[in-house]
Amino acid sequence: GQVTVLLALYRVAAFLPAQLDSIAAQDADWRLVVSDDHPDAGAAIVRRFAAAHQGRVELRAGPGRGAAANFLSMLAALPAQPGFVALSDQDDVWLAGKLSRALAALQGAGEAPALYCSRATICDAGLHPLGLTPAPRHPPSFRHALVQNLVQGNTAVLNPAGAALARQAAQGAGAGDGVRAVVMHDWWLYQLVSGAGGRVIWDPHPSLLYRQHGGNVVGANAGLRARLASARRMLLGRHREWSLATLHEMQRLRPLLTPEHRAVLDDFAALCGPGVGARLRALRRGGFHRRDAPSQALLWLAAALGRV
Repeated sequence: GQVTVLLALYRVAAFLPAQLDSIAAQDADWRLVVSDDHPDAGAAIVRRFAAAHQGRVELRAGPGRGAAANFLSMLAALPAQPGFVALSDQDDVWLAGKLSRALAALQGAGEAPALYCSRATICDAGLHPLGLTPAPRHPPSFRHALVQNLVQGNTAVLNPAGAALARQAAQGAGAGDGVRAVVMHDWWLYQLVSGAGGRVIWDPHPSLLYRQHGGNVVGANAGLRARLASARRMLLGRHREWSLATLHEMQRLRPLLTPEHRAVLDDFAALCGPGVGARLRALRRGGFHRRDAPSQALLWLAAALGRV
C-alpha cells in the first residue's frame, strides 16, 4: 500500500536534497508531508522537489515548538484511514528498499497496531560510515519502553492500525501543554504501541545512513561517551524529569493501554514516587529493565536515590 512519509523540517537545509532524493528512489508508493518549523532555504528545496513529483508532496507550516511537537502535529492531522506511515528526518539518506522491507515486516502483524524500526549506519557529515547503532539485548516491551527508548524515529514505520492509534493519541497530546509531556516522539510511539498491546518490530538490518553533524537534535546513542552521558543524566536528575513527563503522558493515554499495562504503569508511578523501599519493590515487581547489565545497575542505583 501507499506510505505517507512525515518529514519534520528545521533549518540545516544543506543535507535536505540527499534525503529527498533517497525518498524518491524508494520502490514503494510514497507521498510526502513536510512540516516546516522554521521557513528558510529548506522550503524552497521542498517546493522544487514537489514540482518534480506533482501531486505527491505537501508542505505545511509546523507548530514551532520543537521536533516532538512537529511530528505529533503531523500524526494528529492524519486522515481517519491513514494507511502506512513512515517518519523521516531531514538530514539522513535512506537505503534502497527501506520502505518495502518495512512493509514486508509489518505484514506479519495482521490487524494489530505495529511499529517497525531498524538499525542505522552512523555516518559523519560527509556520509562516511562510523559504525552501527546499538542492538537491543531484550525483546521490545512496555516495561522497557517506560525507562529507555528502543525506537530510532528516522527508521520508524507504522502499519495502518498503528498509525490510527498514533493519530488518536496525538490529537489529545496537542491540547494545551500536553505536548510538552512528550520527551521525544519516537520514545512516545514505542510506549504507546507497546502499551496498547501492539507489536514493535526491531530489524537488525540498517535502513539508512544516519548523518551526524552539529545540528542533530538527538545524536547517535552509541559508544562509551553516550553511556557516560546517560549515567550523568540519570544521576543528576535529568532522567527523572523525563520519567515524570512520561508518567503524566501515559496516564493521559491510560484508556488506550491494556489492563496488564495499566498495572505496569501503576508500578512505574510507584517507581517515580516517595520511599526508597517502595521504589525498589516497584522496580522488582514491575520488571522494568534497560538494555544491558551496566545500564540496569544504574537503574537500581537511580531508584534507590530517587532519580528515576
